[in-house]
Amino acid sequence: MYNKILLTLDATPSDRAIIEHVKQLAKLSQGRVVLLHVADGWAARTFGPDAISPEITEDTAYLEKIRAEFQAEGISATAELAYGDPVKEIVKWIEKQGCDLVAMSTHGHRFLADLFLGVTASRVQHYISVPVLMLRAK
Repeated sequence: MYNKILLTLDATPSDRAIIEHVKQLAKLSQGRVVLLHVADGWAARTFGPDAISPEITEDTAYLEKIRAEFQAEGISATAELAYGDPVKEIVKWIEKQGCDLVAMSTHGHRFLADLFLGVTASRVQHYISVPVLMLRAK
């Protein structure tokens, strides 16, 4: 059913719930997981893949740590780092790479916070035709 699951991560503690959920889903479906994080700091937005910054170093290490977690549980996983605006980069990745399911955590902000912070998960789902699993972070 879900051969390729795209798991978007924002490298915050809110990722834990969706990570654990996707582990179970991937085991049940025997699917592979692609971990995607979009670096969106100044260096990432300005220089893209050529960016060198503490943010990029930390993001790369984070993705590798989570990938190793999946691998240790026998789940096929790869990790990819994109650069720029999270919504645009996630949508672009889905359009180019394709997947059967997109899994994302949401922060559960309310109206005013949503206006100022944006809602990546909600905005992404309006641009894609792939099923989206959204899990509210605690």
